[in-house]
Amino acid sequence: MSWRSERIWIELITGSRKTSNLCWAFILFLGSWGFLLVGTSSYLGNNFLSLFPSQQIIFFPQGIVMSFYGIAGLFISCYLWCTIAWNVGSGYDRFDRKEGIVCIFRWGFPGKNRRIFLRFLMKDIQSIKLEVKEGIYTRRVIYMEIIGQGAVPLTRIDDNLTPREMEQKAAELAYFLRVPIEVF
Repeated sequence: MSWRSERIWIELITGSRKTSNLCWAFILFLGSWGFLLVGTSSYLGNNFLSLFPSQQIIFFPQGIVMSFYGIAGLFISCYLWCTIAWNVGSGYDRFDRKEGIVCIFRWGFPGKNRRIFLRFLMKDIQSIKLEVKEGIYTRRVIYMEIIGQGAVPLTRIDDNLTPREMEQKAAELAYFLRVPIEVF
């Protein structure tokens, strides 16, 4: 989602609050809770889940392993729920031709560096770079090359933009910033 005028371009960046992340966190929570219940029921000899009679699963080693997987899954699920609640990775990119400034803001994990704010002068922008890697692990990212500071990614790795959408977005941004496009 973006907003543009002749002098200002603001692009909102989606963070961790996406439907896919919510689905994965919920599925992982339910699966790990099931593993933990089966492992616990094998130890206590009670049926917490009617699908798996506790007599069929021996506590050592199957019950211990299932309990371990359940606890590990709950920790990972808790981590996912926290990143969703904190909306890690969300923010905005603001390109202001009037003031000659580029501001990039992202939310991080809680702590000292929760707010990530980068500020550059537009005259220091060397180019817009496209990275396109096809194959099993497809990677399509748009970078902003800053003189003396390297490349700053502007899109998320999992944005799933088609090559045509990427080219168009990079071309529009390069035209707005009045810099060339490089492909690597």
